[in-house]
Amino acid sequence: MKFTDLGLLPELLRAVEDAGYTEPTPIQVQAIPVVLAGQDVMGGAQTGTGKTAGFVLPMLQRLARHASSSPSPARHPVRALILTPTRELAMQVADSVVTYGKHLPLRSVCVYGGVDIKPQTAELREGREIVVATPGRLLDHVQQKSVNFNQVEIVILDEADRMLDMGFIPDIRRILAMLPKERQSLLFSATFSEEIKKLADTMLKSPQLIEVARRNTVSETITHRVHLVAADKKRYLLLHLLLQSPDMQVLVFVGTKFGTARLATWLERQGVNAVAIHGDKSQQQRTEALEAFKTGTARVMVATDVAARGLDIDDLPHVINYELPHVAEDYIHRIGRTGRAGKSGDATSLVAPEEAPRLTDIEKLIKLKVEKVEVSGYESLATTEPERRGRGHSHHERERHGPKASVQLPPPVAHVPSVAADGFDFLKPYEPAGADLPGATKAATLPPKQPLRPVAALLGGLGKK
Repeated sequence: MKFTDLGLLPELLRAVEDAGYTEPTPIQVQAIPVVLAGQDVMGGAQTGTGKTAGFVLPMLQRLARHASSSPSPARHPVRALILTPTRELAMQVADSVVTYGKHLPLRSVCVYGGVDIKPQTAELREGREIVVATPGRLLDHVQQKSVNFNQVEIVILDEADRMLDMGFIPDIRRILAMLPKERQSLLFSATFSEEIKKLADTMLKSPQLIEVARRNTVSETITHRVHLVAADKKRYLLLHLLLQSPDMQVLVFVGTKFGTARLATWLERQGVNAVAIHGDKSQQQRTEALEAFKTGTARVMVATDVAARGLDIDDLPHVINYELPHVAEDYIHRIGRTGRAGKSGDATSLVAPEEAPRLTDIEKLIKLKVEKVEVSGYESLATTEPERRGRGHSHHERERHGPKASVQLPPPVAHVPSVAADGFDFLKPYEPAGADLPGATKAATLPPKQPLRPVAALLGGLGKK
């Protein structure tokens, strides 16, 4: 099937052709006609399957009748609202809106936190038909009365499961309550959970379920492997892997913001051009790091899970899990950055002994036994329970060591006479040598008497005389 078979406007087909696409993906084939028909959609597809174009293209076509080149803000009220969980994903979706809508006079704005709110406010007051936003910053604009939802026709939730994980569902419900009841609603997510289905029940009306991949599945074009390694050897094994393929770009996932920054700094010291991206970075820093990685200026990007969603990097060949995620589903989103659009990719995980339960959970979720590959010199050694606890010895260890050896006391010293050869008696109290000198008196050894100081009568004295 071709895009021309989906009933899209000539302006949209030109934009798709300009972007270099000719054949739609399965999610696009199923979703676009349903959205064009005005139905609510609950769409599920594994990441990297073209989900964004699946809702952006039909949304633009349904809004095309409102397209206007008039400069009046009144001619450009908000018609469509797209909510995303992260800043990176918001920017990616906003880029898609601009790319596919460049031949239509529709205005759009991307609204997210971490940057100055004033430029966004100015754009909203100029009038924008399409608003792509993160929930928190959108509510800031609601509070400032810089956005109005009275004429919203379409609302789209992208990566709804991630919004659930990040605690945005209460904000989502607040925003949905402000929208007109008569609207078209679309919910797209890489995975579905019972909580997401409950949200869909309150948001969608008789939705069409579109699911082109089994829940919690990974792309078949991705090769998985695990290197078992002690935690203190991980950074050296990572450097070894990077040096084996010096021209390959790699996305490395770390569990914490502090660990991300520290690993990126260490790699820089080893001569590897690396950048870090995590939640404590300013939006400017995150944008610069992402741009450096996309353009190839930086070879390695070290990231937290905040970057697992919303990173759309063409031909990213390799993802490395420096630490396994605590939630097994995050593994799917991490490795979904590679092997996109049918291309091959590699997913490597460095697993310490204490991370074995997490690996087991991931294998159960993806229904795949991941190949374990040993790298010479970096093999993981089994650790005992006391070593894992990091302090002291267990009770059983003390029993195994047995009783301590008896302490040999030194032999008793022979009797020493109390009177030395020079007549000094050790049993007599010590007296200063000056006491035995001729003419010496005890008075001479005493300090001179000081005159008594008068004591006030109130303190018990007799006062001055």
